[in-house]
Amino acid sequence: MSCIPTPHINAKAGDFARTVLMPGDPLRAKYIAEHYLEDAVLVNNVRGVQGYTGFYRGKRVSVMASGMGMPSIGIYSYELFNFYGVENIIRVGSAGAMTQKLKLRDVVAGMSAYTNSHYGDQFGFSGTLAPCCSWELLSKAIEAGRALGQNVVPGPVFSSDAFYHQGAGDSDSAKLMKLGVLAVEMEAYALYLNAAAAGKNALALLTISDSIVTGEALPAEERQNTFTKMMEIALEIA
Repeated sequence: MSCIPTPHINAKAGDFARTVLMPGDPLRAKYIAEHYLEDAVLVNNVRGVQGYTGFYRGKRVSVMASGMGMPSIGIYSYELFNFYGVENIIRVGSAGAMTQKLKLRDVVAGMSAYTNSHYGDQFGFSGTLAPCCSWELLSKAIEAGRALGQNVVPGPVFSSDAFYHQGAGDSDSAKLMKLGVLAVEMEAYALYLNAAAAGKNALALLTISDSIVTGEALPAEERQNTFTKMMEIALEIA
């Protein structure tokens, strides 16, 4: 018996391309489809989580939202990797800078992900897991960034379950900052573990939307519509 449609995706077999860009916000998925993809078709809208497939410079590409947090991206990435034949998922999201070296709108590529989540417990390893991105996607993203005039900063990120808990004075944040963690976000850890378990590829490309060091922050509309360099890098390597 076919496993599709799944409880969370009502697309048919073959509706998704091999590579899926995955922003958290459904409106950002819609923005990417409308501004970058030709002949984009809506292939999923369960719970308003929009997924589209179209063409970018002749390449078939999909984009679908993940929602917020590790449980949400955990569900969607698992179903895409294991039921829909997707080979690559590139998260295109926002992150909070944990270093003064990063400014608003800088682009970070998460080489590995730390976490305060117990998402990794399900994989049966008694120690602490530190999942990594796909080297192939990372190296391509850095080259694509150079070609587009956008420096991509690679390094570790922190995937947190708590959105409002992180601050420069928080003890966990201070420890991570000393270890050179670049930014905090909420999804990469689960995405990387699901990719590893499925033998697939994943990368988190993150635009700095705020800073826990300086307190600066971009408004919601700018986060939704202006992170174009990150989107273009992801599309170039799809």
